[in-house]
Amino acid sequence: MEPTFFQKHPLFKDILSLGIFVLAIVLGTLFLNTYIYRSYNVVGVSMENTLHNDDRVVVNRAAVSWAHFTGNEYIPERGQVIVFVNEDEDAVKAYQAQGVAHPTTCTVPPNKSDQYIIKRVIAFPGERVVVKDGVMTIYNDEHPDGFIYDNEWRTSDTDGPKKYTSGEVDMIVPQGELFVSGDNREGSNSWDSRNGLGTIPYCRIIGPVILRLFPFDKIRGF
Repeated sequence: MEPTFFQKHPLFKDILSLGIFVLAIVLGTLFLNTYIYRSYNVVGVSMENTLHNDDRVVVNRAAVSWAHFTGNEYIPERGQVIVFVNEDEDAVKAYQAQGVAHPTTCTVPPNKSDQYIIKRVIAFPGERVVVKDGVMTIYNDEHPDGFIYDNEWRTSDTDGPKKYTSGEVDMIVPQGELFVSGDNREGSNSWDSRNGLGTIPYCRIIGPVILRLFPFDKIRGF
């Protein structure tokens, strides 16, 4: 029996095997990054004291992927820290030119350093959010007299939202959107739904943070 091409040229067989292996690794990584998990570096101080500049966090994409697979929007829980896509400013201007004051866009702005933002989920559609005298209060059907959001999520003076919330806000969260805020809300430390970022459409959520991976001596789950 005559030897095959690969028997005659074993180097080509090794190269082909290596190429298939590398391709499988690349495709597997892309699949995991797109549908299962992603990791991001925290930039800035807006989430202190919970997260700090240069912390590395892991985001659960699987929850969002499954919701979309079943034809639904992913709806996070109150208090979860989420990563979402920043609004495309060009798209916003185009909508505003058509007379739309607050467009809901789900486009991903290419090659922007602030393409992704990390904040905490505060309130849901139909809920009223009031910020006054340094306190954030949420009103809904379950709590018609309002409840103070921070009382539930501040675990200590060194973890969770800081005690003082700057600004004056009184608004109803629009349908299909979330009110989000950083944990460091004194002054201008956090750009969020209180002061210019606006509310966030569900369709722009990348996923909830489930793990701080770095620094290694501060690994923790969420």
